[in-house]
Amino acid sequence: MAQVGYIRVSSNGQNTERQLEGVLLDETFTDKVSGKSLDRPALQDLLRYVRKGDEVIVHSMDRLARNLSDLLKLVTNLTSKGVRVSFKKESLTFTGEDSPMATLMLSIIGAVASFERSMIHERQLEGIAIAKAKGIYKGGKPKLSPTQAEQLRCRAQAGEPKAKLAREYGVSRETVYSYLRSAS
Repeated sequence: MAQVGYIRVSSNGQNTERQLEGVLLDETFTDKVSGKSLDRPALQDLLRYVRKGDEVIVHSMDRLARNLSDLLKLVTNLTSKGVRVSFKKESLTFTGEDSPMATLMLSIIGAVASFERSMIHERQLEGIAIAKAKGIYKGGKPKLSPTQAEQLRCRAQAGEPKAKLAREYGVSRETVYSYLRSAS
C-alpha cells in the first residue's frame, strides 16, 4: 500500500512545496499545468500507477479538478479501483464505501470550488474590459521577438508544419496561428 501524492500548480513559476509539505509519501506526481482538463501528464501517470490499497493524497479538491464533474469522475474512478482519496485542506477521505453525507460533502465543496473559480474568471474579464476601455490593457508580453516572428512567418509560408514551428519556438500552435494572422 503506497501513499501517493498529487500536486498541481497552473504554471512553472508557481511553488509546489507548500501543498503536501510534511506528508510522508512513497511517490509524488506533479503537474505544472492548468487544471481545466483531465489530460495532464502527471495525473495520467498517477492514474496508471495506483493500485488497490493505495492512497492518493491531494492538498485540496481544486488541485485535483477545477469543476465538479471532473472531480466526481476522478474520485469515482480511483475509489472504484480500491484506492483511497484524501484531501488535506478539507480533511476528507473517500473510499468508495462512503456514506451519503460524505458524497454530499464532496459534491458541495466541489461545487463551491467550481463556482469560486468561475467568479474569479468573471472578475478577471470585467477588469480586462475596464482596462481596455481606459486604454491601459495591452495584453500579454510578446512570446517572440520581431525577428523570430518574421522567421516563423517565412518558414510557415514555405510550408513547414505549424506544430513543428510551435515546438521549435517553444510556443503553442495557437500562438503560431496568432502570429500568422497578425501578418495579414
